Amino acid sequence: MNQSSQQHPSDSLRADAPEVELVASLPEAARPLFSQAMLNLLGELGRRYRPRVDALLEQREQRQQRFNAGESPDFDPSTASLREDDWTVAPIPADLRDRRVEITGPVDRKMIINALNSGARVFMADFEDSSTPTWGNMVDGQVNLFDAVRRTISLTQADGKHYELKQDPAVLIVRPRGWHLDEKHVLVDGRPIAGGIFDAAVYLFNNAQALLQQGSGPYLYLPKLEHWREAELWESVLTDIEKALQIEPGTIKVTVLIETLPAVFQMDEILHALKSRIVGLNCGRWDYIFSYIKCFQKHSDKVLPDRAQVTMKVPFLSAYSQLLIKTCHRRGAFAMGGMAAQIPIKGDEAANEAALQKVREDKEREAGNGHDGTWVAHPGLIPVAMEIFDRHLDGPNQLAVKREDVQVSADELVAPCTGSITEAGLRGNLNVAIRYMASWLDGQGCVPINHLMEDAATAEIARAQVWQWIRHPAGRLDDGRDIDLPLVRGWQAEELERIREDVGDQVFSAGQFQAAADLITEVTENDEFIPFLTLPGYDRLD
Repeated sequence: MNQSSQQHPSDSLRADAPEVELVASLPEAARPLFSQAMLNLLGELGRRYRPRVDALLEQREQRQQRFNAGESPDFDPSTASLREDDWTVAPIPADLRDRRVEITGPVDRKMIINALNSGARVFMADFEDSSTPTWGNMVDGQVNLFDAVRRTISLTQADGKHYELKQDPAVLIVRPRGWHLDEKHVLVDGRPIAGGIFDAAVYLFNNAQALLQQGSGPYLYLPKLEHWREAELWESVLTDIEKALQIEPGTIKVTVLIETLPAVFQMDEILHALKSRIVGLNCGRWDYIFSYIKCFQKHSDKVLPDRAQVTMKVPFLSAYSQLLIKTCHRRGAFAMGGMAAQIPIKGDEAANEAALQKVREDKEREAGNGHDGTWVAHPGLIPVAMEIFDRHLDGPNQLAVKREDVQVSADELVAPCTGSITEAGLRGNLNVAIRYMASWLDGQGCVPINHLMEDAATAEIARAQVWQWIRHPAGRLDDGRDIDLPLVRGWQAEELERIREDVGDQVFSAGQFQAAADLITEVTENDEFIPFLTLPGYDRLD
């Protein structure tokens, strides 16, 4: 690959420099983003941090084995003094102090333009749960963000419809992949580089200086952390990137999603590990529910009811949300609310109003509890969420709402909710998992299903519930029938046929529905719980 003519601190190559190999071709538009300096940085980061990533993933497995043996997550006594001491995170940049409504979505070109134009305060461009990690998607996303940062991004469709940025776009935050995902198309010394390091390094290398020159900055959302040492690893990686780019330490700012059950017991520790750069935590509610099921996969007393019954009103999720607010505001960090996944329903006014009412109730609860902002998946929900947060916020945020009244125990954070398991719930899990994964395998990671904008977390909850219900006596239908493999196999076949009837033979045959069903069968019938559905899914992608 041709080396960039512009010199950079990472340009020099040592005799023992890491070997970086791209095993897929770069589109023409992406080649300027992958200069020799960029490849050098990827090589250095890949070599330096592959062992630490591997070690932390091994620690996750060991932790899960302890949970499977009966242990439950708890607050770490060895870090009690850190939780008790008074300290705060670094000051928050001006353009991140008002985040009352954020919109999220994948890194495709049309989505980026529409989201930045949406009227939300922040757009989270997502390389993770709402993007299928094909090489094309990941690289095209970097090109799209490069153009978005410089405000030159535009799109003209085949039908002549034109999209371009308006004045005063939303603040851009990028979510790289979690530590469990690799980028198999980039090898460093023969091993795949961690997907999150690839996403973050390419974005920051190419855009940090341009963002700073605009008076903004390089901002990230960090997903799927399970331990403060995983946050510490991000701190090391981002510090090395800052050194390579010759920018001030702490320039790269991050928000961390608390979307795993172990992480809720380590929020102070995570904030402290990233103290110089963290600006907030976010309630990643859907992945959090999935993580609860995964952690307690072998616990018969922790089986959850139908997914639709596990709302933020149930005690263990309410406790998680309010503890997050208290923890963040004590440390001077933002407490962001969760996702409203509803999509406006056209042609059915009553159904649309019912959906909007659910959004209103959710956002009233978040704003009333003290959250500083919230997420929506569709631009049509921005005015609804904005009106509620405008009414509750006295200023740009609610950092002054300390929630010292909140007292949450470890038992409250792990107590299961009551409810029923129904035939409709089980069939719905099978149906939505197949529909979503068919789109995911076809390269589309953000999918409208039944008037909800779904991402990988939906399929994860769905298949995890089916796996757990099959294996525990508590996984019994409300009509008394046991949930076993023959029942699930039969209903899955029926749901697959229902999907065929719904989409038509031509679409069904051209799509990945059978492949998706086979993948769901693989993970639900495996006696070992597969940690992430996207791992065997990624093996099926080119």
